[in-house]
Amino acid sequence: MRFGTFLPQGWRFDLVGIDPAEHWATMRGLAQRADAGPWESLWVYDHFHTTPVPSDEATHEAWTLMAAFAASTQRIRLGQMCTCMGYRNPAYLAKVAATIDHVSAGRVEMGIGGGWYEHEWRAYGYGFPEVPRRLRKLREGVEIMRQAWTTGTATFSGHEYQVDGAIVRPLPVQKVRAPGLRAGAPGGAPVQAPGEAGPGIPLWIAGGGEKVTLRIAARYASYTNFTGPLDEFLQKDAALRAHCSVLGRDQAEIVRSSNFNTIVAPTEAEAHERLAAVKARLLPHLGQARADKVEQEYLASDGFGTPEQVVERLSARAAHGLGYSIHYFPELAYDTSGVELFEREVIPALTAV
Repeated sequence: MRFGTFLPQGWRFDLVGIDPAEHWATMRGLAQRADAGPWESLWVYDHFHTTPVPSDEATHEAWTLMAAFAASTQRIRLGQMCTCMGYRNPAYLAKVAATIDHVSAGRVEMGIGGGWYEHEWRAYGYGFPEVPRRLRKLREGVEIMRQAWTTGTATFSGHEYQVDGAIVRPLPVQKVRAPGLRAGAPGGAPVQAPGEAGPGIPLWIAGGGEKVTLRIAARYASYTNFTGPLDEFLQKDAALRAHCSVLGRDQAEIVRSSNFNTIVAPTEAEAHERLAAVKARLLPHLGQARADKVEQEYLASDGFGTPEQVVERLSARAAHGLGYSIHYFPELAYDTSGVELFEREVIPALTAV
């Protein structure tokens, strides 16, 4: 199993109580700490307003952070889970990502999805299209980005996006393999020959919509990202496999990933104490009902408990096809002892799984 970690950026009230003037130093220090550790990747969220309720607490912008982390780390890969396709023109986004790929010497991951947070959509003037239109934006946007990264230009006339000779150079540093689709399969032929390596950035298609999102993933993704209990994970995985079969794509080319809310401690009692401290920090901002819901989400997470419990649960996930787990530690800006325990006892036990 491979591992990524989310960094605090304010979106989940995970920088409250820290002077905003110190936020970047806090995030940079944690990024450099992860860069020196066992993590393959670091991640942020692409959101503008705090969740589950909007507030005046800071939320730092994802792609600005990507550029800053690219310049302040050496090894670790850099991702967003996930970029909202509707927030930026896809040709512009392809240009931004390619530039950061150069700054980072080829370490960018492109997490991309249809978007869901209605409050920030409307607040920023994007409206809030119905789900079919948001997913159409996702599909068209991914096509534009693939074309731009492969050829250096993008020309596309769709329902949602129109670009005409947009120049996207330099091409990304990275080389990725085109999806191995069967010739003539629904959805069109690949930009490159199946299996051929060309310029590009790995695409993580995030979301578990079985009819559309996972079909887009089967067509374009190097990684998927969907969460939920194991039975739900298996249902999404079966849908992905079915789409791959129709397209003639080898489903083994796509790495399955999931995100986990993670609080780990030497004993169950200490894990509950840590969770209580997190809840107490959130309570003034969320209110009792929402704080209670967040608490239940942590208690239900495969990332909550002792190292032995977390290893057991994640091993079961790995046995059912999970290849990459990404962990959100709510304490990270305040206390690194939990992540240190995870690094010492969980990652080594699962790295070979």
